[in-house]
Amino acid sequence: MVPSAQDRLALPAVGERQSLREQVADALRAALVTGEMRPGVVYSAPVLAAQFGVSATPVREAMLDLAKEGLVEAVRNKGFRVTALSDRDLDELTELRRLIEVPTVARLAGTADPAELELLRPVAEEIVRAAETGDLLSYVDADLRFHVGLLSLAGNMRLVEIVRDLRNRARLYGLEALYRTGGLVHSAREHVELLDALVAGDGDRTEALISQHIQHVRGIWASRPEQPLR
Repeated sequence: MVPSAQDRLALPAVGERQSLREQVADALRAALVTGEMRPGVVYSAPVLAAQFGVSATPVREAMLDLAKEGLVEAVRNKGFRVTALSDRDLDELTELRRLIEVPTVARLAGTADPAELELLRPVAEEIVRAAETGDLLSYVDADLRFHVGLLSLAGNMRLVEIVRDLRNRARLYGLEALYRTGGLVHSAREHVELLDALVAGDGDRTEALISQHIQHVRGIWASRPEQPLR
């Protein structure tokens, strides 16, 4: 079944770096986070496979991985439905991120090697470019790499995986609207400001910026798409 132009998702191409299953799962997570894949909608593995240009098997396996993470749920003989998040869910995700990321990132100011911090500057600049062009999938991908790379400098990989999971469960439904109003570039530049504060060893400013940034992200989460008719 070939999807119509109206039903096609803006999914990235898959290549050779990872297994197809992993690549498809990463691409679908990005589509979920940006709200490209909408809550309540049932997606067929063969239809998605046609868009990726791969067989249905790695897509079905990837969707089963996402189901284990609670991002989608299997619908018998139909496909997979994207799970919805309530305001309470979003508040709890935000609270957990603040509890973990704010003190962790603040401690990096004055302790992390400035040279290692500077390795993240191209990623921060990539986030800004994606915001300027409205490339939301690239924005989400670069944003994840920036935050994971930053937290990795703390040396606690369990913490990194917890935050990665929290981010994957989020839905940035407001990204497109924020881009249209010009606010996405401002949010993107917070990454550069945060990096500047870290390199300068300014712990107070770093703490204020990461706390502010996470709260801004919660505001983006709050903007929801219309639910599909059942």
